[in-house]
Amino acid sequence: MTAAGVLGKIIGFFYRIFLSRTIGAEGLGIYQLIFPISTICFAITVSGLGTSLSKFIAEYKDQDPTAPKRFLRTCLLFSGILSLTAMFVLFRYSSFIAGHILLEPRCEPFIPILACSIPFASIHSCIHGYYYGKKKAGVPAVSSFMEQFIRVLFVFILYRIHTEQGKPMDASIAVWGLVFGEAGAFLFCITALLISEKKAAVPSGFKVRGVGKKLISYSVPLSMNRLALTLFASFESILIPSRLGLFGYSQSDALSVYGVLTGMALSIIMFPTVLTNSVSVMILPVISEADSKHNTAKISQTIYQTIFACLLFGSLCTAGFLLTGRWIGDFLFGNALAGTFIRMLSFICPFLFLSSVLSSILHGLGMPGYPFVLNLAGSLIRICFVFFLIPAYGLRAYLIGMLVSQIVTSVCCIGVLWKKRLKKSR
Repeated sequence: MTAAGVLGKIIGFFYRIFLSRTIGAEGLGIYQLIFPISTICFAITVSGLGTSLSKFIAEYKDQDPTAPKRFLRTCLLFSGILSLTAMFVLFRYSSFIAGHILLEPRCEPFIPILACSIPFASIHSCIHGYYYGKKKAGVPAVSSFMEQFIRVLFVFILYRIHTEQGKPMDASIAVWGLVFGEAGAFLFCITALLISEKKAAVPSGFKVRGVGKKLISYSVPLSMNRLALTLFASFESILIPSRLGLFGYSQSDALSVYGVLTGMALSIIMFPTVLTNSVSVMILPVISEADSKHNTAKISQTIYQTIFACLLFGSLCTAGFLLTGRWIGDFLFGNALAGTFIRMLSFICPFLFLSSVLSSILHGLGMPGYPFVLNLAGSLIRICFVFFLIPAYGLRAYLIGMLVSQIVTSVCCIGVLWKKRLKKSR
């Protein structure tokens, strides 16, 4: 999973460079501005369902061999209905969303395009959750790589066509690439599922009852938590360009700086998360299974190893970005500001990695409320920095706010795990 993720990240890395030089920093900022809508739809349609699916499959697959497919079918049904509803809403209210929510009317033509990707993304994410619950990462890994590869290939083809015809290019080519990438991943996941799951499961004496009720009872609170966090994060993203305007930037300059931060600097900082994201995804069913068997020793060992590995890996990444940040900004992006942002953001790496993996452990232990509260607190910290300090100190205030929020979240995650699990097992 990490190997496929690294290949996908490398492709995505050069893709960001390509976009920054094709549609410019302002176009990249507009493209990044529609992502809060995508993440809100993902939170509603599949995020809670996918996590619930992984958890219940890990818990019941050994007791009832028919459980994984039954949970999957139910999850696909719920997610499909929700995703089609979300797609309709985006088509119907694209003008209102662009003008009154994103505060950028130029986003309006891109929202209906983005809507087409939602059903594809929701369905293949459900299938990912199915395989994660069975501790099989091959199909999700290849699917994620294909999504990235198809997206970039399609955008490059559009770029060549536009160039040959002398047409101007805007963020729409990147949004269409998103749609075709998700569609490619969807087709691969469906095909892989039909081929690999032909063998019927052998019934056992025990059969899980109330599959739909179990999924809903666990996924609804989780989805509401994710939705709340996503709304706060989206508000944070939408607020940044307007607060930069109060600092003294024009609307165009504010979107350009926002594009440099989110499309260039953060894409570099998030590159190492390909490893920690893989660990986060696969550690949830492992912890959930160990918890169902009351294996406290394995849980404690996993938590200690996670803390040590994340801090070590994060410290190495911080050192690397401090040394190479300026070169990355100048040589790869041709933007000195990107290099400055990369060096400042480098300090969040240990805490960013730690909070994401420990949150996954808390979910596996059946304690989703703690990650929600802690991530919400982190989001509120960042929003306060955006709202109160950016008008006075510029985007540097937001970068400091990101560091403070990650430190608070990761330290509190360790505190919760110590109180609830580690202290009791000593």
